[in-house]
Amino acid sequence: MTFINHMIPGHEAEGSGTPVYNPATGEQTATVASGGKAEVDAAVAAALKAFPDWAAAPPQKRARVMMKYVQLLQDNAAEIAKRISAEHGKTHDDALGEVQRGLEVVEFATGIASHLKGDFTRDVGPGIDSFNQRAPLGVCAGITPFNFPAMVPLWMFPVALACGNTFVLKPSERDPSAAMYVAELAIEAGVPEGALTVVHGGKDAVDALLTHPDVQAVSFVGSTPIAEYVYSTGTAHGKRVQALGGAKNHMVVMPDADMDQAADALMGAGYGSAGERCMAVSVAVPVGEETADKLVEKLAPRVRSLKIGPSTDSDAEMGPLVTKQHRDKVSGYIDKGVSEGADLVVDGRGFSLQGYENGYFIGGTLFDRVTPEMTIYKEEIFGPVLSVLRAASFEEAVTLINKHEYGNGTAIFTRDGDAARTFTDRIEVGMVGVNVPIPVPVAYHSFGGWKRSIFGSHGIYGPEGVHFYTKLKTVTSRWPTGIKEGAAFNFPTM
Repeated sequence: MTFINHMIPGHEAEGSGTPVYNPATGEQTATVASGGKAEVDAAVAAALKAFPDWAAAPPQKRARVMMKYVQLLQDNAAEIAKRISAEHGKTHDDALGEVQRGLEVVEFATGIASHLKGDFTRDVGPGIDSFNQRAPLGVCAGITPFNFPAMVPLWMFPVALACGNTFVLKPSERDPSAAMYVAELAIEAGVPEGALTVVHGGKDAVDALLTHPDVQAVSFVGSTPIAEYVYSTGTAHGKRVQALGGAKNHMVVMPDADMDQAADALMGAGYGSAGERCMAVSVAVPVGEETADKLVEKLAPRVRSLKIGPSTDSDAEMGPLVTKQHRDKVSGYIDKGVSEGADLVVDGRGFSLQGYENGYFIGGTLFDRVTPEMTIYKEEIFGPVLSVLRAASFEEAVTLINKHEYGNGTAIFTRDGDAARTFTDRIEVGMVGVNVPIPVPVAYHSFGGWKRSIFGSHGIYGPEGVHFYTKLKTVTSRWPTGIKEGAAFNFPTM
């Protein structure tokens, strides 16, 4: 059985740790090392040692490493996707899409020289010039989730490294192989020894990173309770923190929308990756009873006919959930929806796949006539469960979304430009789609929600990522001119 070690120069773990499973079969396929304070100390020490030389390297040199890294990711995309699917369960095509969206952030990092350019002003005063520059922070850390085991690490460390920082990655112990592989490829691309390290483990490792005096910044993606803990603990120890949390993403369907297009969008956004996406649409909000009836009529047969299977099945549209515990949790949410009075249109409980009876599968589930008081509406389920909450008007739909504690992503489907423009202006959500169900920004923009979907003032990757991983330094200079002015005790002005 495979043993997945830390990636720390000179450090070898013993062969005991946390089991890793194939969610399609329920079989243990590997053991991942379980680290704590000692391993974090070793990883940070290696990163700290590598920092001065890496930070002093010209930005274009670091950019060339990222260029080589892009090529290696492209050449090995299928292998990365295979590792994602084997431990997470998502389909191969879905995993390939994950790799591509991560790779695009590395492409953004190849242009780091232009993103680090400062401003220069000559003669801000008599013979006085002023310029600014963005400087790296030092050792940064990333704590990444199970649902995107390659993409989210690629959203973090390439930008941090390109800015001149060094980086300690703590991936999810549920599916660590893909994160390890993309880190190994970064070293192959030319990231120097120690500049990128990987520590595996649970809360002990997380806490050690959050409290380590040599870690300057922490990036996190995961659930809101943990995001809040990471933010409060990290900032209390003087760190810069960006912590992206949970979501409850709504899609408003207006009466004039193309119902087939809306239904297809909801199928992909609600059931793709078995709903284990922070940008999954988990609530459909049709406006008007007639719109709702039409939408549910379109959705129900599509949900019933979902092709569910292991990632090795090229026809599968949805795979298993990541663990047995998570499958049981999602099933419990369905129980709760029924007990609280929602109309269960399609029931995914009890789904079994011949030959994969021990896998962590659950069928697509569709609820209608959900209300804002219900648990399945208020909480993030993170599974293939779509709730239809009917709104009487556009105004009611907007108010409903704005009242929710999460503000990650939302969408509206309509042919009415005025409705779309009003929606984008008034909605209190960080990422908005118009006839786009999962509005994940491209790599040269930045990703981030509002309200309790994010803690910290910076989004992830793109320009926000550059600002998060650097600090501003402004220099004001004057060279001797032979003019003797004497001491000045008043506050300086120009």
